Amino acid sequence: MRSAVIGFVLGVAFLQTRASLPAVWQLCGLLLLALLPAVAAYKIPDPCLKYACFKSAANMLAGALFGMAWAALFAQYYLRHELPAAWEGRDITVIGTIDSLPSHSESGARFIFAVEKVLDQDGVSPIVPKRLALFWDQTAGQALPVQVQPGARWQLSVRLKRPHGNANPHGFDYEAWLLERNLRATGYVRSDQKPELQNRQLQAFVFSPGNLIEVLRSRLRERILQALPEHRYAGVLVALAVGDQNAIDQSDWEVFNRTGISHLVAISGLHITMIAGMFAAIMAALWRRSFFTKAALPLLLPAQKVAALSGALAALCYVLLAGFGIPAQRTLYMLLTVALALWSGRITSVSHVLCAALAVVLLVDPWALLWPGFWLSFCAVGVILYASVGRSLAVAAEGKSRVARSLGVLKMAGATQYAVTIGLLPLTALLFGQVSLIGPLANALAIPLVGQVVTPLTLFASVLPAPLSTWLWRGAHALIEQLAVFLNWLSALPFAVWQAALPQAWTFGLALLATIWLLAPRGWPLRWLALAGWLPLLLDNGSRPGAGEMWVTALDVGQGMAVLIETADHRLLYDSGPAYSPESDAGSRVIIPYLRARGITGLDALVVSHNHDDHSGGALSIMNSVKVNAVYSSLPLEHPIVRAAADHRRCLDGQDWQWGGMKFNMLYPDLDHYSAREAALAASRKHDARNSHNPNTDSCTLKITYGEHAILLPGDVETAQEMKLIASHAGQLKADVLLAPHHGSGTSSTAAFLAEVDPQIAMFQVGYRNRFRHPQRQVLERYQALGIETLRNDQDGAIMLKFGASITAGTYREQHRRYWYGR
Repeated sequence: MRSAVIGFVLGVAFLQTRASLPAVWQLCGLLLLALLPAVAAYKIPDPCLKYACFKSAANMLAGALFGMAWAALFAQYYLRHELPAAWEGRDITVIGTIDSLPSHSESGARFIFAVEKVLDQDGVSPIVPKRLALFWDQTAGQALPVQVQPGARWQLSVRLKRPHGNANPHGFDYEAWLLERNLRATGYVRSDQKPELQNRQLQAFVFSPGNLIEVLRSRLRERILQALPEHRYAGVLVALAVGDQNAIDQSDWEVFNRTGISHLVAISGLHITMIAGMFAAIMAALWRRSFFTKAALPLLLPAQKVAALSGALAALCYVLLAGFGIPAQRTLYMLLTVALALWSGRITSVSHVLCAALAVVLLVDPWALLWPGFWLSFCAVGVILYASVGRSLAVAAEGKSRVARSLGVLKMAGATQYAVTIGLLPLTALLFGQVSLIGPLANALAIPLVGQVVTPLTLFASVLPAPLSTWLWRGAHALIEQLAVFLNWLSALPFAVWQAALPQAWTFGLALLATIWLLAPRGWPLRWLALAGWLPLLLDNGSRPGAGEMWVTALDVGQGMAVLIETADHRLLYDSGPAYSPESDAGSRVIIPYLRARGITGLDALVVSHNHDDHSGGALSIMNSVKVNAVYSSLPLEHPIVRAAADHRRCLDGQDWQWGGMKFNMLYPDLDHYSAREAALAASRKHDARNSHNPNTDSCTLKITYGEHAILLPGDVETAQEMKLIASHAGQLKADVLLAPHHGSGTSSTAAFLAEVDPQIAMFQVGYRNRFRHPQRQVLERYQALGIETLRNDQDGAIMLKFGASITAGTYREQHRRYWYGR
């Protein structure tokens, strides 16, 4: 069975790396082929050791073929509900129910909408998926998002698009996340168009088991927040109770991540397991004592089976309270598998139970292995088994004093924590590119405090009336508050986190072998020497341009700009992407994860071209996360970015500098432009008039030359600035690569400017179906008529250029093709 499950996992994993899905007839062929090795393995008798290897190989092959077919069938079914391209960006009126706990923020509310009916549009019936991921802006329509409650039936006018996310190396795959949840369209609620199509609530609550659970979660969230007004960590208690993490401040998340306890600040597998174990232990103790009656219940049903059933039911209730999220489901399936094995009395070995749980998880969710939580969960269990089964970790309790028993428990807990910390180190480095060095110390305090005290208190308070519930929640908050003081102190330590690039395959494999060696039983020779196997992983600086190379990466940040320029020794970032909302920006969501994955801990320079959010939105996040030696910008001197910069320099025509083989020339703005801008701003303030200055006209225009090749980065310059550049720098604008001015707007990329630059490649940094309709069709046709190769973030994902003897171009979506991208 174990070899078949391993093959099944390999088959599912292989399918998730494919650029396209097999046809239906090919899937049928795979299922038939899977029967052949399965039958062959079945015919070999178990005692026949001569053919044992052949039997295992046949089982593994059968499992792999079945895994490929199973995952493909799942994908075929989910993808068939895709929103047709013809209905993207069109107003559609739908009737349905709020199918999730709405996530509220300053910018609006996000929720899942279950479609029941689609109204005809001009006599045509739109084709709409059954489940939509929607956003309702604070100012959209007549109803505010705060009135949106789970289980309510609404009529909404929406504008939809097919699933799309930013596509960057080492970035979060939003499109795979949507596919796993069967969300085949995203969109936003439109303002009311016609009286008969206005957004309105039709029914306050539509009964269904799912809606009832979501309403209970919503009311519990409101109770906690009302009981703890102005309490900083109230959001942590909400996360522990109902799984909603939106009320936790971003700065607190940074501390939790640095100290390695972020898995505790949510309904994680650890919490579910602890609550299930606690409930199982209580029920077993009561059952053995027959609830203090003379019923002799253990004679009717063994206490072990009652404990297994009780723990499984407690886990199910807690997962339902968490909204039945995908990570929580994985833990539930594992616990149910273990409970079933205990109940049936068919536990042959722990490895059999673990493999059974693994098979159940992937049967229900073939995309589970795309996410870090899957690997961390199963690998943690695997490490504990490897480091404990067959070894004596604690002294037997019989005949020992209470102190001795407590010391034995602590010894066993310490050994387990040590094994998990050491065992998961290579995997943590592979998944996150960093290791929390103070994580074991932080977890040693946080795991028992949060898992065995704070979480039970929070849940117990949930079923009590006020003011008892309020007192318990305040007590739990006080414990979290004191824990946070300790965590903040740990996080501030200079050695708190070891940062490294994501490891290469060989360094990861070597570290994995070293870890297995280090955790081997006592008596294995030279176990300490295994530490040397970690060195290549921990000291890996990541990929770097070679001698004579310059790399240019135009990151996919949506409707905004962010271009990273690198040589072996220097790095410059031109613009920092947009601010997506008051809570997030391209710096924290895209750029910093990419830099960390590459092992880049500092920038020689950051250029913020001008004062628009789609160019400056992520700058502060970047400056708070990595060292930035110098900031070049055209921003006003009172701007927060200027104030935060350790070394700020105003972009000015005539600036030039050189880093190794890279030559930098700032071509715009000049002193006259700044003088005119200040005069215009002073005049508007004097007459109390509206500021009509267009920040696009301030765009820092930078030319970078490397060897015989050059790239021109003009920001959002418009026609007047292009003409000024031609007049003041005639003959100096020629470049092989051009970052399309103003994202391909109709106000830029004039024929004269393109003729002067004469690029081979043009990069358009635009968001998918952006509201400005960039790039404009006539502009794109202008580039194509001149034979200029056009690359676009919305279609191609991140754009990677390598400058050497020649220029080679690649895109992330082409190099990392997956069947769910649908391009």
